[in-house]
Amino acid sequence: MKKIILGTLILATLHSCSDDYYDSLNHDPMNPEKVPASYLFTAATDAYARRMLVTNVNTNVFRLYAQYWNETQYVQESNYELEERNINGNLVNEIIMNVIYDLEDAKGIIAEDIFTSQVEKANQTAICDLLQIQAWQTLVDTFGDIPYSEALMAVDGVIKPKYDDDAAIYEDLVQRTIAAINAINVSGSGFGSEDIVYSGDMTKWKKFGASLLLKLGVNLADVNPSLAQTAINTAVSTGTFESDDDSFRLYYPGVTPFVNPLWTDLVQSGRRDFVAANTIVDYMNDLEDPRRAKFFRENMGEGVFVGGVYGSASPYNAHTQIADALHAIDYPGNLLDYTEVLFLKAEAAARGFAVGGSAEDFYTAGITASMEFWGNTPEEIADYLANPNVAWATAPGDWKQKIGLQYWIAMYNKGFDGWTVYRRLDAPTLNLPAFSGNPIPKRFTYPLAEQTINSENYAAAVAAMGGDTQQTRIFWDVN
Repeated sequence: MKKIILGTLILATLHSCSDDYYDSLNHDPMNPEKVPASYLFTAATDAYARRMLVTNVNTNVFRLYAQYWNETQYVQESNYELEERNINGNLVNEIIMNVIYDLEDAKGIIAEDIFTSQVEKANQTAICDLLQIQAWQTLVDTFGDIPYSEALMAVDGVIKPKYDDDAAIYEDLVQRTIAAINAINVSGSGFGSEDIVYSGDMTKWKKFGASLLLKLGVNLADVNPSLAQTAINTAVSTGTFESDDDSFRLYYPGVTPFVNPLWTDLVQSGRRDFVAANTIVDYMNDLEDPRRAKFFRENMGEGVFVGGVYGSASPYNAHTQIADALHAIDYPGNLLDYTEVLFLKAEAAARGFAVGGSAEDFYTAGITASMEFWGNTPEEIADYLANPNVAWATAPGDWKQKIGLQYWIAMYNKGFDGWTVYRRLDAPTLNLPAFSGNPIPKRFTYPLAEQTINSENYAAAVAAMGGDTQQTRIFWDVN
């Protein structure tokens, strides 16, 4: 597996510029022409990754919402309290300001660059588009209707943007993704060494674009089969991830500040805020899943795993703890990986889409890829796949229950994707939080600031969505 060393690359672009260079920026910090597009691209990539990978409860509660982890003392977040820490507002602010805006600025700088070839400029613009699309999809999948068409128009005086329909945004994201894929010239270059994911490999960027398009298409399958068909067919014909080496993953060298974001929250902070949730531990215990020793510490004894009752305070030393690997300062961060693509294809095949294999084929391949990533042996993988409760032919339930459970387990440490699997497939069955008994959220409510700052457009969005509650459904959630 080729490792893209994040620190080395960012070092060259973000933190090792000469004092003279930084001084030149400080003369006119509001002028985007003074900032290289590569700087903004790298910063946006890093900002998005950190937002999705951290576990600080002020900024990312997705591992809790997916019921992979549980809290040891303060349980507001595992009981679905969003507003007290402004978790929803922090998510919007970070992704809009530090990801989407930076990438938009980068595209403007690229367009005005007279020293770069047209092929290179087209590639750079395309991959900025793909990162923006991924960020926009995250916001739609979190909130539903959001400001989109007017969201970046503050420079034109639009400070209270209207909300766009979530289904309409998805349609636009599909078309934008197809356009970006088609714009990529794999023989050309992009951002080169300043590309902290693929180090300028445009073939891998094209695969990423196709894999992102597949994800959009599968999410659309229940509500817009025609557009889903277009997206899935285009993704498959373009070529999605073919191995784990293609995965959209950041490798951290483990030198501050270029570190695994989990290390910051779990180790550097000195806090012991999380243990394994009984939800995932109970499922994996029932299946005798050998990934338990990869996901978690065996601090309760060899082969013993005891999850904290979800939503109740679970003392750190009395429950199974998070694996040492995830505490490592250089642990890599997954954003979209080969394992997920295989499960998406399994789901697409089960729905009747032609993706080059059967649902069983991709289901088995997805489990295998997950276990290989976590370091399980071929013997462990074979034994697990032979388990009657795992094997496609004999595992209980319909295809949604079979795929949903294994897809959800495989998304461990990707809390947002695990939560989305549950919301789309209604599988596996998750627990109600012990303290509040509140139902599992189907979305985030809008930040409280929107009710006062953008009240008219907020009210219109609430009316269009049918309410602003955690149980209001996003358009693709029809089950």
